[in-house]
Amino acid sequence: MKKLEFDIKIDAPTQKVWDILWNDDTYRKWTSVFHEGSRAVSDWNQGSKILFVDGDGNGMHSVIEKKVPNKEMVFLHLGEIINGEERPGDPKAGWGESRESYYLEQDGSVTVLKVKLDSPDEYADYFTTTFPKSLEKVKELAEN
Repeated sequence: MKKLEFDIKIDAPTQKVWDILWNDDTYRKWTSVFHEGSRAVSDWNQGSKILFVDGDGNGMHSVIEKKVPNKEMVFLHLGEIINGEERPGDPKAGWGESRESYYLEQDGSVTVLKVKLDSPDEYADYFTTTFPKSLEKVKELAEN
């Protein structure tokens, strides 16, 4: 498991960046960088289940471990979803109980968005290349 970190400065208030991240319409836009048709299914409350799925119904099942509006969102990934079926995390595959964390900090008129991600070794290069593209999409959506 590799610990990856990404950050970007966005010329927008934290409230707007937060909304871009977690509003269904804009979430689908910035996560399409990972896979077209990506979406999240949840009530978005701390402690609630969340499903991260692609257009084919495959993805991850997780829980919202921590939510501090406009500041922090932490997902605990519990396992995969394959053909719509939730499966427990496979420690050999590296996805068992990994975290994905988002932090927003206001710095004057700029929001600094930081993402920390536990990645299986075999996906680290993919995330290192793709996550910055997704954050650029968040920036584009928030600044326009």
